Order: sequence, then structure tokens, then C-alpha cells
Amino acid sequence: MKYSFYILLVVLLISCDATRKVPSGSYLLNKVRINTDTKGVSESDLKPYLRQKPNSSMFIFGKVKLHAYNIPQNDSTWLNRQFLKYGEPPVLYSDRLTGLSMEQIRLQLGNKGYLNAEVDTVVEKKARKANVIYEVTGNEPYLIRTFKDSIYPVDSTIYKILDEKKRINTVKEGDVFDLEVLEDGRIMITNELRNNGYYNFSKENFYFLADTAVGTHQVDLTLGLNNPTDSTLHNRYRFGEVIVNNGVSSTILQDSSKHYLLDTVQFRDIKVVQERKKFMLPQAIFYNTFIRPNRVYSDQLVERTYSSLNRLGSVSQTAINLIPVVVNDSNYINANISIYPGNMHFMQFGIDGTNSAGDLGIAADATYEHKNILKGGETFRVKLNGAYEFITASDSASLIDKSYYEYGVEAFLSIPQLLLPWVMKQLKDQPSASTEFSVGANFQNRSEYLRQFFNLSSRLQWSSRNWQVNNVVEPLDITYVRMPWMSEKFRNAYMNDSINPILKASYEEQMIVRTAYNVTYTNVSSGQLPRRLPFRIRAGVEVAGYLPRIAAAMGGTRKNPSGREMLLGIPYAEYVKTDFDFAPTYRWSDKNTLAGHFALGVAYPYGNSIVLPFEKRYYGGGANSVRGWSTRTLGPGTYNNDSLGYDFANKTGDIKLDMSLELRRKLTKLFELAGFIDVGNVWTIKDYNSQPGGYFNWNSFYKELAAAYGLGVRLDLNFLLVRVDLGMKAHNPALPEKKRWTVFRPDFHRDFAFHFAIGYPF
Repeated sequence: MKYSFYILLVVLLISCDATRKVPSGSYLLNKVRINTDTKGVSESDLKPYLRQKPNSSMFIFGKVKLHAYNIPQNDSTWLNRQFLKYGEPPVLYSDRLTGLSMEQIRLQLGNKGYLNAEVDTVVEKKARKANVIYEVTGNEPYLIRTFKDSIYPVDSTIYKILDEKKRINTVKEGDVFDLEVLEDGRIMITNELRNNGYYNFSKENFYFLADTAVGTHQVDLTLGLNNPTDSTLHNRYRFGEVIVNNGVSSTILQDSSKHYLLDTVQFRDIKVVQERKKFMLPQAIFYNTFIRPNRVYSDQLVERTYSSLNRLGSVSQTAINLIPVVVNDSNYINANISIYPGNMHFMQFGIDGTNSAGDLGIAADATYEHKNILKGGETFRVKLNGAYEFITASDSASLIDKSYYEYGVEAFLSIPQLLLPWVMKQLKDQPSASTEFSVGANFQNRSEYLRQFFNLSSRLQWSSRNWQVNNVVEPLDITYVRMPWMSEKFRNAYMNDSINPILKASYEEQMIVRTAYNVTYTNVSSGQLPRRLPFRIRAGVEVAGYLPRIAAAMGGTRKNPSGREMLLGIPYAEYVKTDFDFAPTYRWSDKNTLAGHFALGVAYPYGNSIVLPFEKRYYGGGANSVRGWSTRTLGPGTYNNDSLGYDFANKTGDIKLDMSLELRRKLTKLFELAGFIDVGNVWTIKDYNSQPGGYFNWNSFYKELAAAYGLGVRLDLNFLLVRVDLGMKAHNPALPEKKRWTVFRPDFHRDFAFHFAIGYPF
């Protein structure tokens, strides 16, 4: 019923007069615009201070709610009452509210350092509608001539904690005298102190003294400190006694007659209260609790403890009660921490229908998860999956002419601490630390071949104390690709270096023994103010083949007929791969965001490998790449061979470059519109005969960059973002050089690509 009503609205609003219910002698506030010449203060910055705004407007359809309100003549019928209920009465122009808006804008400009700002209005009245234009003249701003502080005489300890850099960075000499910047500075240094023992400290303890009488448009600024009325100094705290309630039920805690069922154990320097049948091991609690006796009090440590305990799947809730106490004239914070058990077992079943190029299939999976299998917050997971696809024969030359199936199993164990006894104590205390192990197998059974994958991997992960840096180390990852059988037809067509070495490399037996390190950095820190220009940097490197190479040097290997060295009778891959990813985001208003992305990846096969393993090669196109192309259809370089229907292996490369700009605008709380431009491609680092035009050349690669543009619609459900992107090719390097700019000659069938995805593209 609700959606039917909205459809009816759209039909009726077209014929509805916006001023229908505007009283005689009054004017509908139609449009409001702010013209400002003030540097650093835009129209969007001043709009929140308007005391009168026009009726709300909906993208494309305009003032739908106003038109809905104007449709009924009275409220006597149910339908008319619905229009009035969902509608919005006309906003009438008011001289008084316009004057108040002028004053509020003037005050805000004063807060931004433009103390002599002028605000005037131009009101255009025509056809019972009023358009208001605010003309803002900032005039010369007041600048900070000198900046100093008077903290040392008041509290020398705080002065030393807030070293010169932290104090001076609050504001800078020569900057505009901006009260919002000063307020942000107070918050920043307050957070610094609260992370250095000052439990009761607030921003109100700091103040600024401004002297504007020193000269024309100049301010001498002093940062001052107030001490509490009952003390000459602010109290600095350390953590005292730490007691953890290890999943003890509230009924036992509240009934003293049942306390005999409890057991108190001391692990390191924390006390753990638990039942005889303990919920979690004390050592697991210790390594995920960063509140420790004698540590200087810190808001970050409290937050890290919350986060680290709550991320354990076995914990449903964490409560921390902080109690200030004085012991021998020293100030301490005692902490009572309670962790509550959650559901330990998890089962999930899934089934999907697939359609790949007209070939129908079905896939299913089953997952079982235990979230506290060893009583240390460990997550153990077993996943079974299977798929069956009905493939239709195309022609007599087709190698893929029968149905196939695949199935697999994976076991995964995550331990919420770093299992490296030799690492530094400081490293063990990092938040979000975990050690992970996985083992899996996958089997592909086709009429042309039987292909098997076996994988064994390990992974260490931890974050910095402020969560700005996340580290991932994969000490050892072993993948074994086995081809126990293939048809002669398939072997003759694909397993021949002279025909297609890349396709051969994709299907031959090999072992990949790799080590990798990845790091992610963001300039957004816990406890810091939101940044106007947040960004994320990711970088990584992986090396494969060094362990088999060491074995080869020790005489533990032999060569196969193709001349490749083998370990345990299996050829092994050798390559090095590096990746870099930079994604800044600029928000200039609540509704508008400009997001950028730059990604570069380079991989080089060497020694025992002529070609990168297929799974490690780069591909272009898709929902997170150049969106004018479908997944794995772009490149490499100018390569184009549409005559090959089964050309996925050749649509890959050793070098990848992706660049994007995306303008995002919030339409409503749920919906977001985006316009984007994507540029990029993939190339090969070696000149392969099977990929003509794919070789990377410094002198010509820029001519081979693919470009796309398009629009996207996003549905933001807070916990999930659903994305639909419509991309069009603008520059297609696969076409002849003089015909590559398809933006001037678009062909919808050739140039359009549709993408459905979850989450932002970068």
C-alpha cells in the first residue's frame, strides 16, 4: 500500500501547482542560495545556519512532499488524509527568519576568523514565490600573530607530557583565527592527556586567551590550563587491581551461599574469578586484556580491552567498571571486568543457482563453527562445498562439452594471540592479534581433466595500539596443484609451450611455496577527531620458491623432462610480487564525498617459472576495477582475440594499474548516487607470443590505458552496502588506435557493462 501511494504521488504531482495553498499576500520560499567570497568557507558550510529553508526536494521528482500536500482540497476522505499525512505544508517566506539567518551566518563567520564579515540579502518575489540570495562578504580575516602557552607554571608534568610539538600543532602562527580549530585543538590535547593517566581530565580544563588589540587583523593567542578547585594539580592515575569475571552467572554472584562454587586464580598480574568448569582459559583472558596493574591509565587501553574481548566469538558482551581509589597517597583505577558467554556453536547451509554463459548449475555449502573449542577463544571452522554445472556442447572443436562437478573441504583454526614464543613482549600485547591455520582440498572433475588443489597455510595478524597500522604475515603457505589425468584432446590443445605457454602454466602440476607480508595504514586513529581527508594505504610483498630453492642448493631436487626443478617430484613456482594501494576520501559536506583510488601491482616470474601461476596473475575489468569492462575481459595492453571463446588465461598479466575518481552524493539515508571515472589496464612483463600487444613498454603504456565512466546507485543498510554500477567504455585499447575513443561513438552493445556488488569499490 505504501509503495502504491508513492507511485500515485509521482503521477499527480506533475499537475499540481506548488503555490496552491499559499495564503494571499504570502510567498512560497522557493530557492535559497548563498554567494560567498570567503576563502575556506563554502555555501555548504553556511547552510546549516539558515533559520528558514525551502521545502525538501527529491532527486529528479523535485518537491514531492509539497505537491502531495497540495493535492487534496480537504481531509474528508481517507486518500486525502494520506496525502496530508505524507505531505509537507509550504514554507512561507519570513522577513524575521531571513534576518535571523543573516545574523547566524555573520556569527559563524566570526567564529571562522572573519570578525568584520558582512551579510546582505537579495529577495526576488514573483508569481507568489520568493527566491532569497545571501550575499556574504568576509573581508579581511584575523590571523594568529603569536601563539604560546602558560601551562608550565600551573602543572609542569602536563607541560612535559604535552611536548612542544603537541602544543604547537594545536594551532599555528599565521593561520586564520578559527574558533572551531581551537576547539579541535582542546579536544586533541585532552585525548592525549587521557591516554597518559589523566582519568578525570576534560577539555574544559583548557582555555584560550585572545588579544585582538595588538594591531590590524592580528591576534596574540595563549593556551592556558585550569586546575581543579580542590587541588593544586590534576591527579594522574595508574591501573590498580584487575579482576575478571570469567563468565560466572549472575545468580551465583548475587547469592553468597553459592560462592563456594567459585574459584579465584591468579594469572600473571590479573585475578580471574570463575566456576569450577571455566568458561575461558585465564591466559586467553590475559592476552586479550590490556588493562594491567601499574600501567598508566589510558582510554585507548580500555577501548582496546573492550574491542579485543568482544571480537572473541565466544564472548557475547563485555562490561568494564572503573573505580578510582587512593593507596598510600597514590592514585589508582581498579578495574572489574565481566565477560559473558555467547553461543559457541554455529551452523550454516547455503545453496545457489548459477548461470555461466547460458550454462546452468547448482552449488551448495555447509559450515560448522565452534567459537571456543580449546577454551581460549579459538574459532574452529569446517566448510564443505560442492557444485555441478550442466555445460552444453557448442561445436565439434569445443573441449568443454560435458557437465562437470567440483567439491572441496576446508578446516580453519584461529587463535586470538600470537603463537611465537620468541617475539617481543610488546608485540604480543598488540590488539587484534591472532594466529591462524588452515588446510583445504578442492577437486575439479571434468570430461577433459581431473584437477586437484591442496593447501596448507599459516597467518599472523596484529594491529598497532591506535589501530592505525594492521600487519599480516603469512610465514608459510603451500599450495599443490595436481593434474592426475587429462584427455589427449586437451593435452594436445593446451599443454604445449609452442601453442600457449600461459594456458599450459595454468593447468600444469606445480607446487607454490610462498611467504607474504602485508601492511595497512590509515590516518584515522582511535580517539582522534574525524578527519576531513581520511586515507588508507595498503602495501604488500610475497616471495615464492625460496625454500625449494634452498633445498635445490642442498642437492635435494631433480629436474623434470621440461627442465624445471622439482621438490618431492613436483615442479615448484618462483616469483616475487608487490602491491600498493592508496585510497583517499574527501568529504566537503554531509552529503558529498569525493573518493580516489590508485593501485599498482607488479609480479615477476623467475628461475623455475616462465609464467606466473594463474591464480597469482592480475586481471582487469569488473566491479572493483575499470567498470566499463566485465570481469577478466580487459587487456593485457592492446591484446584482443575475440575469436577465442575460451580465452580467460590470456586475459591476464604481470602488471596492473588502476586509477579511479568517484563522486558520491547522499540522496536519502538509504540511497546514494555516484558518478565515476576509471582508468587502468594490465600488461605482461615478458613478451609472450600468445598475448600479442600485451607487453609493457614505457614508451607506449599510457596509450594503452583503458578508460570508463558511469553511474552507480547504492543502498546503504548500515551493516551492508549494496552497489549497482553501470559502466561505459570511453577509451578501448583493444580497438585500432584511431578508433579507441569510443566515448565519441558509443555502442551500447559493445561498450556497456553492468556490475552488482557488495561494499564500495575501494
